[in-house]
Amino acid sequence: MSEQIVYALEVFANGLMSGVLYALVALGFVLIYKASGIFNFAQGVMALFAAMTLVGIQNGQVPFAHLINAVLGTHIHHFGWHIHSVLALIFTVGVMILLAVAIQRFVFRHLVGQEPIILFMATIGLAYFLEGFSDLMWNSEIKTLKFCVAEGTCLPQGMNMAIDEAAYNAFGTGFFIDNLDISAAIVAVMLVIALVAFSQYTKQGRAMRAVADDHQAALSVGISLNFIWILVWSVAGFVALVAGIMWGAKSGVQFSLSLIALKALPVLMLGGFTSIPGAIVGGLIIGVGEKMFEYCFGTGQCFGGIINLGGATENWFAYVLALVFLVFRPQGLFGEKIIERV
Repeated sequence: MSEQIVYALEVFANGLMSGVLYALVALGFVLIYKASGIFNFAQGVMALFAAMTLVGIQNGQVPFAHLINAVLGTHIHHFGWHIHSVLALIFTVGVMILLAVAIQRFVFRHLVGQEPIILFMATIGLAYFLEGFSDLMWNSEIKTLKFCVAEGTCLPQGMNMAIDEAAYNAFGTGFFIDNLDISAAIVAVMLVIALVAFSQYTKQGRAMRAVADDHQAALSVGISLNFIWILVWSVAGFVALVAGIMWGAKSGVQFSLSLIALKALPVLMLGGFTSIPGAIVGGLIIGVGEKMFEYCFGTGQCFGGIINLGGATENWFAYVLALVFLVFRPQGLFGEKIIERV
């Protein structure tokens, strides 16, 4: 098998791994939109806040240290200890649950029955608030995330070498896949299986689906909308934490991490705003599509270099593909077609 074909397979495999990361972000959007009809523009900032909280707890950083020092004239920044990653993860999950309770109690409980555009604008305001709150709480310095899943050290050592050797034996040449991408794929698969099982086989999951279908009918059978929405925001916060760990490990925990929400938009347009499998399939299509398009047409590696766009096609391919779907299939591949009387 030629070296060019093997390299194309490597690009394809790395595209699948990137698509998994896109799907992780899109999952948070789907969960909240499916249960409450709210398009949560703050999902990317929630991933940033979760990742910064995890790093801050790990490093024993004092929350609001700059504010405390400015008011009291002190110079305290750290408690002087480091917390194990697993324990820090548990504490961070607790913080995200408290955040979900606060969002429901202080924001969306007062907006029940409002127009969707008002709810959407509320999530934009929430995004800017959380971004500023994160800066105030943990400061804006770029942080390094140390977590075995993020670093790929949870996997057996030498996995990349084993993959490279297997490819060499099969194709006569090797290729490389990052341990972080493999970790992300495994975690994403486990997370999706857990979410589907929770939705299908638990009382709370069935209640979430009932609320998604009809709020009034759910109320009539005794389902608490406040509890369900807190549950949904908590689960979305946990998904944001996982996405923040993966993306923060790739690029560092910094404020540009909040922009990953923009990468989720094409995924949602392809897969549909109400489908968990759609988020996964859409993420994989976008991940593979942008990598292969860059390989074939961005650098002119396919069809004898007839088409060479000069690179940088990854930046716009996903949005062009999403635009095509909006024109010909606006509900996405797995979304429900909405017909309204006008």
